Amino acid sequence: MAELQLTVPYRSVPAKIVFSSMCALFPFWAIIAPAGLGFLIGKALATPESISVAATILGCISLLSFTLLAIAITAFSEHNRIHVSKDGISFPAFLLPALKFRRTRNWSELVSADIFVPSDFNSDTEHDKDRRQLLLTFDSGSCLVLKLNWFTKEDVEQLLLAVELWASNCKRSTNLIEYQTQIQNQSHGVAKIGYTQMWEEELSRRFQSTSFVPLEPAKQLQNGRFTVVRQLAFGGLSAIYLAQEKQLDLVVLKEAVVPSSADPQARAEAEQRLVREAEMLSRLQHENIARVMDHFVEESRHYLVLEYINGADLRQYVKQNGAINQVTAIKWGLQILDILQALHSQTPPMLHRDLTPENLVLTKASQIVLIDFGAANQFVGAATGTVVGKQAYIPPEQLRGKAVIESDLYSFGGTMYFLLTGKDPLPLSISRPSSVLPDIDEDLDDIIATCTAFEPEDRFHSVDQISDRLGAALVRLDKTSEPADTTIGASI
Repeated sequence: MAELQLTVPYRSVPAKIVFSSMCALFPFWAIIAPAGLGFLIGKALATPESISVAATILGCISLLSFTLLAIAITAFSEHNRIHVSKDGISFPAFLLPALKFRRTRNWSELVSADIFVPSDFNSDTEHDKDRRQLLLTFDSGSCLVLKLNWFTKEDVEQLLLAVELWASNCKRSTNLIEYQTQIQNQSHGVAKIGYTQMWEEELSRRFQSTSFVPLEPAKQLQNGRFTVVRQLAFGGLSAIYLAQEKQLDLVVLKEAVVPSSADPQARAEAEQRLVREAEMLSRLQHENIARVMDHFVEESRHYLVLEYINGADLRQYVKQNGAINQVTAIKWGLQILDILQALHSQTPPMLHRDLTPENLVLTKASQIVLIDFGAANQFVGAATGTVVGKQAYIPPEQLRGKAVIESDLYSFGGTMYFLLTGKDPLPLSISRPSSVLPDIDEDLDDIIATCTAFEPEDRFHSVDQISDRLGAALVRLDKTSEPADTTIGASI
């Protein structure tokens, strides 16, 4: 499972003013002052009788101090990024006084988080609503106030999500939870309901399972063999956890539950299917597929134990770095196709049914690794009638319960569309990146459109067919010298 790490710009207005001022004064502290220092030292050495030793020392100390202070102020005001990871949060240097001169704090030190509007503003107006501030209180007694209008809304959403996921000891106020829900709804378009969202809501009503209570951090399984560190994702009747095996190695646990109301025969068949697919997955040996190391049942919950892959999943990567250029997208696409080929070449062919940007991780070595499988999803689906796959990436025949090899190719086309445009494809639609990127290579656009054709017979019928076309497009685009994506792995 991907390990989320964020770099969030904090665009402080005072810091910007100070940095701009230091840039304007650059000739004085970077040129004139050092030149004056050199002149003073040179004159004192050449004609010592013309200036006293005391005056020389005082002048040198003053000019040197002025230069060093200017450099320090410039560096402090220029650094404006907040770094967030599972281990803690690191703030810009200019916030040091409020943090009692400790820039980096562990999540365990954060005791409360609140959203408030300063008392000297009327929160009923839209202007003053932009004055919301985030108050973070640490166990050392230090309080840090961050103005939300100095972040983008996307960065605020990510920062609040990090607090929710990792600051397990933090008490989040009602105001904060309401504000977080509001911006999450806005980012998903809840405020403006369209046909796509209406379709997604209907799909959820028809197919989403009754929710269950996921495991809490520190929960132990298999007589202490596994200790849950935290939830990574959950929904319906399944959840994914980061866990420690024997208090040493990190692993990922994928959990699935069949409700007690399920038909006994369907339940038995589903459980047998999970065991068969888990055993088949455990035999897969591929450098771009996270290994399934074990499977077990405990308290009527079924678990797959997966290899932990450190990196950013493709959705995280695109969200932080923007859409991917064509050459890089094709190179990544060929790696994804190699993964699908490994699955489809099994006897019988193994269909993934849930290929999405969230299930693909970019490692520090710029390798794409599949980190999640459809096995547990198929298991739940057989017993409950749930749909497998993210809604925007589900082909029509999969909604009817008749997934085929071409179904995975449809999801592949949707994933390529997302990489190139930074947008999810419209559900049940042919995806053409040219609708967003008019200058995209025509053949690449046609390849993705063919992958996402409405009917399976109108799509490519094998991984090899797509690989050949993508390989030819890569050779052609390489000749046009499209710049490579130099940011690969930078945010991992």
